[in-house]
Amino acid sequence: MLLAIIAFFSFRNMLLQKAIAKISTKLKTDYAATFTVQQASFTGIGSVQLSGVSLVPANHDSILRVANIETGIKLGYALFLDFRLDDLKIDDGFVNLVSDERGRNFDAFLHNKDSAQNTSTENKASTRNLAKTAYKLISRVLNFFPGDVRINNVALNIVDHKQHVAFSMQQMVLDDEQLESVINVSSFKDSIITENFKQSWHIKGTANPQKKKVDVQFYNTDTGHVQLPYLQDKFNLVAGFDSIRLKLDGVELDNDELNIKGLASTTNFMVNHPKISSKDVVIERAEFDYVFVVGSNFISLDSTSTVRFNKVNFHPFVKYQRGPDTTYQFNVVIEKTAAQDFISSLPEGLFTHFKGMEAEGTFSYRLDFLYNENKPRDLIFDSRLEKEGLRITKYGEANLSKLNGDFVYQALEKGRVQRNIDVSYDNPDFVPLDQISPLLKKAVLTTEDPSFFYHRGFIDEAFRQSIIKNIRKRKFARGASTISMQLVKNVFLTREKTLSRKLEEILLVYILENNRLSSKERMFEVYLNIIEWGPNVYGVGEAARFYFGKSPSELTLSEAMYLAIIIPSPKKFMWRFGKDGQLKDHVGRHFHSLAGLMIRRNVLMQEDTMGLTHHISINGPAKGFIRITADTLVNDTLLIDENGLMIPGEEE
Repeated sequence: MLLAIIAFFSFRNMLLQKAIAKISTKLKTDYAATFTVQQASFTGIGSVQLSGVSLVPANHDSILRVANIETGIKLGYALFLDFRLDDLKIDDGFVNLVSDERGRNFDAFLHNKDSAQNTSTENKASTRNLAKTAYKLISRVLNFFPGDVRINNVALNIVDHKQHVAFSMQQMVLDDEQLESVINVSSFKDSIITENFKQSWHIKGTANPQKKKVDVQFYNTDTGHVQLPYLQDKFNLVAGFDSIRLKLDGVELDNDELNIKGLASTTNFMVNHPKISSKDVVIERAEFDYVFVVGSNFISLDSTSTVRFNKVNFHPFVKYQRGPDTTYQFNVVIEKTAAQDFISSLPEGLFTHFKGMEAEGTFSYRLDFLYNENKPRDLIFDSRLEKEGLRITKYGEANLSKLNGDFVYQALEKGRVQRNIDVSYDNPDFVPLDQISPLLKKAVLTTEDPSFFYHRGFIDEAFRQSIIKNIRKRKFARGASTISMQLVKNVFLTREKTLSRKLEEILLVYILENNRLSSKERMFEVYLNIIEWGPNVYGVGEAARFYFGKSPSELTLSEAMYLAIIIPSPKKFMWRFGKDGQLKDHVGRHFHSLAGLMIRRNVLMQEDTMGLTHHISINGPAKGFIRITADTLVNDTLLIDENGLMIPGEEE
């Protein structure tokens, strides 16, 4: 040991130069990058000073430049090849992440050059004990992080073509477990600072990496709202918050299970994105008390974790377990909660139609989801809600009780009102349910929602099958919308495809169906009288006249089936017709398939389908659209848009 110590001190500077040369050679060979240290030397018993440090990829901008680095190594650990930093000081430097016409300057470091070695590493990882591996990695990182840190004038620059974001850390100090830093943030585009975006962020708290404990807060020093840069220009996403707290209470390995405990919270978190909502979504207060558990072959968020969402608490459980049966599990439990607390906790901007709503009573909720990659058909999707005295005492913007009386429905197209439709007997096109052909009612129910008169707004099995298909296709390939959901969407909400609209739709349907605010017959009657059935054609009365020049009570089975199958895309009805003005053969096959389904469900008798044909007569105004389409297919003299309407300026 004594000889080793003497040899180390005698040749340490030479060893340091060789270590730097080895690193430089590897970066040059594997990543085509030049690593340079202008000066390197030991300045004390265990202290090292580096100056002029740089990392420059070939034919690209520098990734790293630092004027001076001083660090101390804990010799007691180093003698056992366990390298831990005692202190760290960095002066005057920057990290550059650049993406431009030449590519990204960091691309080479994202890919392993040795594919065979990479494959071998993946095979080893599949049999590795996840808990021990994670604990070893976390401990190594935290133990390497020094207890005394001083960083001065260091910046992170992100350049994405013309967009440039700069995070300038004028100083960061970690001393005696006290952490404090100020970061100046600015955003540029075409070298011009983005309007109103120049902020100073403050990080303050305590940190003891060796004890695996951290508690820091992140906020704007100007006491304003922290706004996250770059996201709006890159993803059309605006996000920010007043403050965030991140806390790590401990990392413990016990009997092949790693437990990571801590807390994360935020105040006045705001997000705005066209796919989320048309308005700013604001969460006043959210807190996440987490317990992550890593086992030998699984990773999970433990059910003892708690999410506090304004006045609502719920317990999430998420688990991924690797093969041979790779499974994904998700559970949510909402504790017994006052209904009014739940309503008042809904984020502003996400549930605008619930504003002003009042309720009494309590409820609890549980959702269970389990998916096994090897047994996809055994997917579990179970949603249960228990209520006690739950009752809506005052409605918000969406007054569901209006379904029971006369009202005016606004037909929308891409957010614009097309025209108003009077849902009352004063409207000659309004058709009572008992005056609509039973064949049409049966056909629509079969294609849109066979169990409408029996479910309470949702069909769990439909959701389950939808999830299975979407997972298999790895995209949203199938929905599970019921007539109740379509009705609420049309009457009370917009047709915008946002998370906000879908969540409001689900909650409103539940309230409508489970509080028996309207009869199923009335809901179906309104649905048939307001849905779109063609270009500027709304309701069954207008549809029967537009296509067949008759009343809804006179429809034949073939005509009823035709109206049922065009509901998903009514404005494209004309493309189902050939140049002879008759429905194409594939529509006829659809008719017979639908008839077979209706017979199997005892909706029709075999004798009811005698004479079923797709050669139907279009006698109403729709005939003109079919003629236009047929002419277009022949000589392309007219142009038709995707909705089946003539493009403006092309009319004869």
